[in-house]
Amino acid sequence: MLKQPISPKSEENQSEEPKKIYLPRTSESENLKKIRHTTSHVMAMAVQKLFPKAQVTIGPWIENGFYYDFENPEPFTDKDLKAIYKEMVKIIKRKLPVVREEVSREEAKRRIQEINEPYKLEILDDIKEEPITIYHLGEEWWDLCAGPHLENTKDLTPKAIALESVAGAYWRGDENKAQLQRIYGTAWETPEQLTEYKRRKEEALRRDHRKLGKELGLFVFTDIVGPGLPLWTPKGTLLRTILEDFLKGEQIKRGYQQVVTPHVGRIDLFKKSGHWQKYKDDLFPMMAEDEEAAKQEQGFVLKAMNCPFHVQIYQSQLRSYKELPMRMAEFGTVYRYEQSGELGGLTRVRGFTQDDAHIFVTPEQLDSEFLNVVDLILSVIKKLKLDKNFKARLSFRDPDNKDKYIGSDEVWEKAQNAIRRAVETLGMEHFEGIGEAAFYGPKLDFIVKDALEREWQLGTVQVDYNLPSKERFNLEYVAEDGSRQHPIMIHRAPFGSLERLIGILIEEYAGDFPLWLAPVQARLLPVTETQVDFANEVVAKMQALGIRAEVDKSGDRLGKIIRNAEKEKIPVMAVVGAKEVESNSLSIRTRASGELGSIPVTEVLDKMKNAIDNYTDF
Repeated sequence: MLKQPISPKSEENQSEEPKKIYLPRTSESENLKKIRHTTSHVMAMAVQKLFPKAQVTIGPWIENGFYYDFENPEPFTDKDLKAIYKEMVKIIKRKLPVVREEVSREEAKRRIQEINEPYKLEILDDIKEEPITIYHLGEEWWDLCAGPHLENTKDLTPKAIALESVAGAYWRGDENKAQLQRIYGTAWETPEQLTEYKRRKEEALRRDHRKLGKELGLFVFTDIVGPGLPLWTPKGTLLRTILEDFLKGEQIKRGYQQVVTPHVGRIDLFKKSGHWQKYKDDLFPMMAEDEEAAKQEQGFVLKAMNCPFHVQIYQSQLRSYKELPMRMAEFGTVYRYEQSGELGGLTRVRGFTQDDAHIFVTPEQLDSEFLNVVDLILSVIKKLKLDKNFKARLSFRDPDNKDKYIGSDEVWEKAQNAIRRAVETLGMEHFEGIGEAAFYGPKLDFIVKDALEREWQLGTVQVDYNLPSKERFNLEYVAEDGSRQHPIMIHRAPFGSLERLIGILIEEYAGDFPLWLAPVQARLLPVTETQVDFANEVVAKMQALGIRAEVDKSGDRLGKIIRNAEKEKIPVMAVVGAKEVESNSLSIRTRASGELGSIPVTEVLDKMKNAIDNYTDF
């Protein structure tokens, strides 16, 4: 099962989603964690001092800041945030000691009941370790907490702290439970760090793919369709098609065969693979023929992964070793019921298309085929210009939690050793992610950093001895000696998902796509109507070469049509006036290089075709 790649996530209500901006990951020092954790307690104390009816729930430090969830009769406003900040400054200046206390579970429960904080009772029930730890700010305020914290509020710097926003948050992240109010804040060691954080946040807002996607007319979300289900416009669909065709072309060179599988399947299929037992809570509800079938968990579900379907194609006939490696690829749309608070534009959705492939190999073919997949993924990352800063993660099984996985120690060792051999053969810088394996096998994941230094998992390649095994699907091939053997299965996805990838690329390029990827590569801008026929002739020549070109036929003044083309981030703009018609040329202006002057049409066609074919700028 290929997961949606990693990204920061929260439990905000979907209605508050536009307020969530993912920022660059920073090197979080232990001191910075203590600062943020202590600041969150100071904020909670300030809230309860100003709003005595407010009840606190949880308040952790998070990347780039902290938050606390509150139940309060009235919604917090921006004016309230300013008042809370002022109260926080007062608390900090009082130089209150932060004191850790250990108490028994009974004593903790007594104190919570005394102040009538029912949410804290639920939190207490979840704490398994004893004694229970409590952190006090002076003698006035306390909360259940494991720490760590600073020793005194005087160690906080008010000018390095800011309260940012209020969002909705369901208690325990469950949309069937009470809706709380979450106050987000940020805290740093110095005011200069806060200033830099605010600068990066502004840049993240400028690049936000939800805003740019709307401005560029690529996709829309509507309430009546449902959250997490993007609708792709003609331009957005063209962008998807370009990426699909690009990868299909790379796959054809490497011997992949395209397959298509249904969007639904029997639950029995996923029980056989083990996905139902592991992920049934993430699948959309089953479709059963009657009540009895529902009780027996018999029926159909929307598919959340493609691998069991590809297994069935392999198993449809007895295979020979001569047919292996067998490479099946599919741009397969899958569906997973993400909670509304976890949705985030295109980066986390409920319906997404994976560039999935499953390769069936003999043991002798495993190493070379794995290296071929890595070569494909690296080629993709390079062409997308995401190769500036990436790292490889060896996502292995957690040996202390083997119940999460299927299969014997022996096959896990074989699979993990195959991945180690690959990265060592390539001399690839890597690190191990213990516990990050799929339940059926280890993975090599490619983590890339975007223009804002945020990390995203894109490509993944996985080694799987378990699904083909006798205990699961019992896949076989006839070996050279005539015996029946089980193939090894490689799962791979260079993009991860088209939706996530497009969201990342919009923000990486700030909507300014490279020439080969832009939905519209060239727009001809006639100065008057008398040049439209010439512009149409040139566009026809461009389209004959596979160049995505169009003519602006709005009839607006030249200045406006140029501004419109720039706003839509068209890579190549060609002004066509009387002079250009007479000389059979175009006055070229590109986003990459600016004004290039008058260039003969034949030269423009040659340069554009060459640039597109070689993934370069005009």
